[in-house]
Amino acid sequence: MVFKKMLSAFGVGGPSVDTVLANPNTRPGLTLDGQVNLVGGDAPANVEQISIGLVTRVEVETGDGEYAGIMEFHRMGVSGPLQLAPKQQLSIPFQLPVPWETPITDVYGQRLHGMTMGLRTELAIARAVDKSDLDQVSVHPLPVHERILEAFQRLGFRFKNADLERGHIYGVQQTLPFYQEIEYFAAPQYAQTVKQVELTFVTSQQGVDVILECDKRGGFLTPGQDTFGRYTVSHADADRVDWTQVVDGWLQDTVNRYGSMRPHGYAPQGYGHGHGHGRGMGMGGVVAGAALGVAGGMIAGEMIEEAFEGDDGGDFEE
Repeated sequence: MVFKKMLSAFGVGGPSVDTVLANPNTRPGLTLDGQVNLVGGDAPANVEQISIGLVTRVEVETGDGEYAGIMEFHRMGVSGPLQLAPKQQLSIPFQLPVPWETPITDVYGQRLHGMTMGLRTELAIARAVDKSDLDQVSVHPLPVHERILEAFQRLGFRFKNADLERGHIYGVQQTLPFYQEIEYFAAPQYAQTVKQVELTFVTSQQGVDVILECDKRGGFLTPGQDTFGRYTVSHADADRVDWTQVVDGWLQDTVNRYGSMRPHGYAPQGYGHGHGHGRGMGMGGVVAGAALGVAGGMIAGEMIEEAFEGDDGGDFEE
């Protein structure tokens, strides 16, 4: 599947840019290969820079509530300054490394409901910048992710939704400014004690930190609460263990905890160990939305559907 859009970046008669991905499907730790095709306009143009960047929808909590915006989280230059003659055609190949922590958007060939991902091409000419060329990207799970997701299904958990939360998880080494939450309705054998479970993967070259958050039901005299568990697995373990048994053990362990080590709210990133964890927005989460547009690569919420037009989501329920 190849996504192509010819866009006149700078109005009628200006140069146009068309980014073509050899394959829009990838996995964390792999690459996206493609080429940026330029066609000169009616007059010569001095191109200052061509960049590509991965963008996705992120939920941001502020004092006034929560809003969603599009964030660019990984960028690479494709070309430095170059001259583009009238009607000149130029193709620039690229190979973009996909960060290990890149969230999963597709499982079993279906889009996770709530997830978006795109490759944005930025063409800068004489201080004018065009960011319009957006190509959809699908990020598939690594083997260890797949085994854990399959275990959740085999245990009877039903997929609910997935999203990205801006912030850092206490005690986990993160390189990206957000983390993914894959939400499930509780399986029947857990339904009396748990309403739903949120699964987070923080992936590195060595392995995966798996964070579970269980939304526990309240009792007659006890309020409901969230309990957390953190578990580390190696990529090499993908085919070595009974993942249904392992995940069931994690869930039992997490459900039996009393509260979390830290409550929701601010937690310094990169500190602390052990199984309990808290979620922290850090300073980024409380910056005004307008400032994020400049500092955080965010676009106003109304732009989301327009930018990802035709992305109707979907999930991997059977």
